[in-house]
Amino acid sequence: MEIPSKYSAEAVENKWYNYWMQHGYFNSKPDDREPYTIVIPPPNVTGVLHMGHMLNNTIQDVLIRRARLQGKNACWVPGTDHASIATEAKVVAKLRAQGIDKNNLTRDEFLKHAWDWTNEYGGVILEQLKKLGCSCDWERTKFTMDDDMNESVIKVFVDLYNKGLIYRGYRMVNWDPEAKTTLSDEEVIHLERTDKLYYVNYKIQDDDGYVTLATTRPETILGDTAVCVNPNDERYAHLKGKHVIVPICNRVVPIIFDDYVDMEFGTGCLKITPAHDVNDKAIGQRHHLEIIDILNDDATLNSYGMHHQGKDRVAARMAVAQELDEMSILVKTEDITHKVGTSERTRAVIEPRLSDQWFLKMEDLAKPAIKAVLEDETVKLFPKRFNNTYRHWMENIRDWNISRQLLWGQQIPAYYYGDGKEDFVVAESIEEALKLAQERSNNPKLNISDLRQETDALDTWFSSWLWPISVFDGIRNPENEDINYYYPTNDLVTGPDILFFWVARMIVAGFEYRNERPFENVYLTGLVRDKQRRKMSKSLGNSPDALKLIKDYGADGVRVGLLLSAAAGNDLMFDEDLCGQGKGFSNKIWNAFRLVQGWEVANIEQPEASKLAIEWFEHKFQSALVEIEDHYSKYRLSDVLMTAYKLVWDDFCSWLLEMIKPAYQQPIDAKTFKEVTAIFENNLKILHPFMPFITEEIWQYTKERSPEEALIVAKYPEMTAFDSKLISDFETVKDVVSGIRTIRTDKNIPFKDTIELMALNNENLDERYNSVITKLGNISTLKSVTEPVEGALTFRVLSNEYFIPISGAIDVEAEIAKLSEELKYTEGFLKSVQGKLKNERFVNNAPDAVVASERKKEADALATVETLKASLKNLK
Repeated sequence: MEIPSKYSAEAVENKWYNYWMQHGYFNSKPDDREPYTIVIPPPNVTGVLHMGHMLNNTIQDVLIRRARLQGKNACWVPGTDHASIATEAKVVAKLRAQGIDKNNLTRDEFLKHAWDWTNEYGGVILEQLKKLGCSCDWERTKFTMDDDMNESVIKVFVDLYNKGLIYRGYRMVNWDPEAKTTLSDEEVIHLERTDKLYYVNYKIQDDDGYVTLATTRPETILGDTAVCVNPNDERYAHLKGKHVIVPICNRVVPIIFDDYVDMEFGTGCLKITPAHDVNDKAIGQRHHLEIIDILNDDATLNSYGMHHQGKDRVAARMAVAQELDEMSILVKTEDITHKVGTSERTRAVIEPRLSDQWFLKMEDLAKPAIKAVLEDETVKLFPKRFNNTYRHWMENIRDWNISRQLLWGQQIPAYYYGDGKEDFVVAESIEEALKLAQERSNNPKLNISDLRQETDALDTWFSSWLWPISVFDGIRNPENEDINYYYPTNDLVTGPDILFFWVARMIVAGFEYRNERPFENVYLTGLVRDKQRRKMSKSLGNSPDALKLIKDYGADGVRVGLLLSAAAGNDLMFDEDLCGQGKGFSNKIWNAFRLVQGWEVANIEQPEASKLAIEWFEHKFQSALVEIEDHYSKYRLSDVLMTAYKLVWDDFCSWLLEMIKPAYQQPIDAKTFKEVTAIFENNLKILHPFMPFITEEIWQYTKERSPEEALIVAKYPEMTAFDSKLISDFETVKDVVSGIRTIRTDKNIPFKDTIELMALNNENLDERYNSVITKLGNISTLKSVTEPVEGALTFRVLSNEYFIPISGAIDVEAEIAKLSEELKYTEGFLKSVQGKLKNERFVNNAPDAVVASERKKEADALATVETLKASLKNLK
């Protein structure tokens, strides 16, 4: 079989991916082997492959391919998340472009559009993962809105409700006016920005005086129901029992006293708007204040906005500020830098809003999950420093707002049968709900048409927190074969930004529904950043096209480029040159393979140098394997790759192949060829998880193989004992060869010319290594000496000294002339430096660093002069 002269990733990658798929290597069914299971962090169904996905999924593929090579039953479950907010926003935008208003559609009509969108775009990212080489069990692909997944979510909601853990409450929530839904605290990003702070005078009723209040949101003045001061603030003691008149709307509200107010902050006087601030809401409850909501769900002002009704909140802010100024009660404005809550998904500024929502009590549910990570360590986070983040979140956990005002998602299974807020039942189906409603209302005449299902959908995370269980149907059928075999899973690879959103909640669900951890290890990757340390994003335009990278550098090249600098938990500074390095590594491996396969093989005796070289590399390989396994155990995958990279590039390609290479146009002995081929195959096995395509291509070229003998399912190398002394000795041998090559280069001694070498062997280096030194240095004779050799070129390795007689090796006269010229130049340079240092003015006035630099130049020049004089003496 003819081997192409150049490696073509494009030609190879589709070929082998299709081959793996056709032979079912990715598929897994329970059997008697040890299972190794990973569930994919499901990307948004509307998503496309970006650098974060590439890093995360490359790591997962490395782990799953390694497990497969280790003979485990490897199962990697892929899938996508329905991503309620993101997907609904895209569907709404598409409808708007078609002139369709979401609000004019029924729920079923909107869902049809959402499903059409999902069916059109939903599989894109999974297909892109195939280009990267991801070896997922595609037959197990799940979607969080699949019928069985929906049933699992609804079943869990009903169960938690029946346990008294889910409740409906009127609470202050984070409202996203762009998506028109509530968000959990964890979905709100607090971004620093500069706004105007407006100081406004409120007239005291039946008094000529004013109180001055400061606000960044003058439009909320229209919802004020009190003014609050600290009871210990003597400045306002005279206002007890008084009222103020709220500007513009002229509402008369009380002046109240509460310890919450900081006397030192601002004017020490607060406007209270209970409907639009969580702290104001708490004060309002304590003082039984009226609650006035001035905003519609899209953040425009409602009828309480009076003549500003219908204006967007930002436009209303400007208009109200102008009106206050025209009334001569806007005292002043100043800039203030503060943090503003922003929607993680839409980037809209969050509105605190009072709303009826569904909540899950988390305090007791969280306890086993806290114990598993922080006490028992049955779930381990890598890097461990994330334990502190986990502790902070979990020990300060709040009830989870699980309802969203969206259509796309699992509709909450609560059914209202009366007019009261509490006139509802919770059930898995409307038929069960009818029975419960008839019993609860004591009205057997109720029928299905009398029931109204809750319009809210469940938070997307409420489906994905069940992911490791529900993908194996462990909620609906808790004793099925798959869940009992694959659960708990082994490793989870994800980003630290969803440590609480997803990871912690999966641990909670695991203990609640399986009484067991969902996974053993959590590998938290860093963020992919550009060379300027900026997070990669579409808005910055600094995120490369993932598929173009694969086209330009090959999937193996991109995988290597990503992982070479992706240390566990640390951000990756992505540089496209790293992918070029990965591509270069592929070419190096390919060329090494072509070199070996190009040798003619003969039944001749194995040279001593080849025998020693093979022995050394086998021990070196075992040493590297121990290092690799240690790195794997600590999830330091970049270190695994770097160890393998150096082993193959340096030790195998640069040294072993040189040691065993036959002389020009001469054959290699059959024993060495067989042994180096076996070594090459072992190298391919440790590289395969990182570079699956080129390794499979070379593996299949080495000999005719059946599908059962493919590299993807080959047996991983076994660890055996190795000789550290042999490895150490060879490092000395390599240094000796490097010393010889340096002298050849420096003295222009052609490599084709043989030379003599004499060794003063103070280190007692075994003379059996002489065959390797002789071959790689093109040494005619290598003799041991007991004392230094006069008139020879020399170099030192450890305490050993090596001598190359000048006679016949170099042109003595030319070398004397060269060294004399170099000595003359160096002495001249030394004289100029010493002249500077003798100048007291320079030494006293120049910066210390400059003087120190000149002194170093002097010392280096003195040493060079001495060396050159000694070399000239030897030559003469």
